[in-house]
Amino acid sequence: MDTMRDRFATVTTELLDDDPRLALVLAVISAERFTGAARAHPDRVIDVGIREQLVIGVAGGLALTGLRPIAHTFAPFLIERAFEQVKLDLGHQDAGAVLVSSGASYDIAAGGRTHQAPGDVALLDTLGDWIIHVPGHPDEAEALLRHAAADGDRRVYVRLSEQTNTAPLPTQPGRFQRVRDGRAGVVLAVGPMLDAVLEATSGRDVTVLYASTIRPFDAATIHQAVARATTPALILVEPYLTGTSASPASEALADLPHRLLPLGTRPSELRHYGTWHDHVTAHGLDPAGLRERIDAFLGM
Repeated sequence: MDTMRDRFATVTTELLDDDPRLALVLAVISAERFTGAARAHPDRVIDVGIREQLVIGVAGGLALTGLRPIAHTFAPFLIERAFEQVKLDLGHQDAGAVLVSSGASYDIAAGGRTHQAPGDVALLDTLGDWIIHVPGHPDEAEALLRHAAADGDRRVYVRLSEQTNTAPLPTQPGRFQRVRDGRAGVVLAVGPMLDAVLEATSGRDVTVLYASTIRPFDAATIHQAVARATTPALILVEPYLTGTSASPASEALADLPHRLLPLGTRPSELRHYGTWHDHVTAHGLDPAGLRERIDAFLGM
């Protein structure tokens, strides 16, 4: 199976051929995947070199001319390093763009802390006007990328990862999907966390919801699921900083007495290299770690 990053390159190349309004801005990363597209569309495939802030500035400028830019590099460079430009050159200018990251929280664990970005979604939340897709499978990544490219002039973040689920689910931007029914609490699995959540909750009487789009937050589905549970409890399982969606979840359940357990990457820095698999386990986001904490929370 190809990776999400592979699929991104294939689909974006096709979209550049089909849509003269689309442009791609790179900062060296993944440029080798777009050599053909750059030859075919030299005016709409722009590699600015290792200048991540400029990637966003150029994307904002292209958007103001009427183009629909896709900007791409590793997540810590695209969101964290260039955050001021994201805030000003896109948000303040009310310019639309599609930001597509790779590397997720710790895919490039061997690159050290400079190549990790568990706080990217939380950082974008401070701006409040972003659509955020977190696909769990390359097929979902393709569908969400196509949706984002055609989504008018909205500001959209597509977060790609090496970690994937075994099978895709139909994408429903802005809607959480019910994957499993139960009564003793609700678990929301975001993107590539679904397989681990399903294994961790196997044999447990819980509802499992799935989100490949986490912003906007589907408050109605969360409220409905928790309201019908005999145990009004919600567990958030996100592949980035713990508690990132705690605030919108609490707002969704403001009129219901409930308990909330956010699970994700720990705020403290994990000062080890290894692989992304090692980091998943170290943060307790593997099936065994999730089961232990979910069972304890629900008293199972």
